[in-house]
Amino acid sequence: MRGAVIAAMLAAAALAGCSSKGKVKEPSKLVEIKKPELKPVETWSRSAGSGSLSSHLLDGSFWFATPFYSGLRLSIEQDALYAASIDGSIYALNPKTGATIWRSETKARVISGPTVSDDKVYVGTLDGDAIALQRASGKELWRANLGSELIAAPVASGNMLVARTIDGRLYGLLAGNGSRIWSFDRNQPDLTVRGQSEPLILGNRVFVGLDNGKLAAIGLSDGLVAWEQSISVPTGRTVLERLTDIDSDLLAGDNGLYVASYGNDVALVDPTNGESRWRRSIKSYTSLAGDGRNVYLTDDDGLLWALDAETGAAVWKQEVVKYRRLSPPAVFGKYVVAGDFQGYLHWFETSEGRLVARTRVGSSAITTAPVSDGNRLYVTDTTGKVVAYEAAPVK
Repeated sequence: MRGAVIAAMLAAAALAGCSSKGKVKEPSKLVEIKKPELKPVETWSRSAGSGSLSSHLLDGSFWFATPFYSGLRLSIEQDALYAASIDGSIYALNPKTGATIWRSETKARVISGPTVSDDKVYVGTLDGDAIALQRASGKELWRANLGSELIAAPVASGNMLVARTIDGRLYGLLAGNGSRIWSFDRNQPDLTVRGQSEPLILGNRVFVGLDNGKLAAIGLSDGLVAWEQSISVPTGRTVLERLTDIDSDLLAGDNGLYVASYGNDVALVDPTNGESRWRRSIKSYTSLAGDGRNVYLTDDDGLLWALDAETGAAVWKQEVVKYRRLSPPAVFGKYVVAGDFQGYLHWFETSEGRLVARTRVGSSAITTAPVSDGNRLYVTDTTGKVVAYEAAPVK
């Protein structure tokens, strides 16, 4: 099964570089921004471990970076900016300066997280461990082995931690000591894209997007299924055309749950029963962002979309970044920001989608969504470089 998952990821990456007629889909060239509306100002930069970049593929015309898929990301909280590295280092950083508050060496192959809940920080590993650290000091509190990779970050609420493994299982653990309380299991398709949607906890339920194109609502305390609904169903002749994975993280909004799948469906779902309130035909495997008015996402061609949060109607579509393999977007004030495979950050205003600024983090790909605390935007690339930006007006 694991080989099938990896093969699908590589095949999808190859398809991203070639058209159905065998012609290379060249990334859009960077266009000049004649009237920049803002100036991204770097306030600090530092390294946070070794990142996750492991390989390159040649598609016949140009090299493009293909990171070994991971759920590593930045997590911003009031007390710190948290980061993790595949070499097992976990960091709590001062958001204003980038200085290290604490650093924990887990000596584990960390592949997802960190996530923060109450007094703990959680990460997942390639060897199937969920690890809990003390939020104040980084001291390891416990680790629980679940038997398979945790490429989706563990999430917690109250006394429960929910962890998802690459073999399709979901586990409910006690946050205090890692004891297993319940498990949820569904058969995996024969072929899937390597990636997983992070579980989302809302109230007394946990919601999870599955590799078979379904969305499930599960009791947080007991693991019992409240409902399952199909978001995408397999279509097409080939196994690649029939992929329906929900690999993007779910987005909770005032109108319901927003979900995107590789099966060409984006939907707003009622969390009480799973019924769709609207649907759009867009194929995506990256996570969504929202500002209450719009939902933002990138599709498999690298186009950036803004959809009306209430109706799903397309507000705008930005093609200037086509085939640049955009990261998931993030909202920063009145801008939506996404990184690309060459380390550029593209800044768009949210009402009409105009490209208003560009800056470069480095020469390595940006594959995870930037995060913001309202004052600064934080971004990391596949080498583990972390940079903080402020947005200054152009004079």
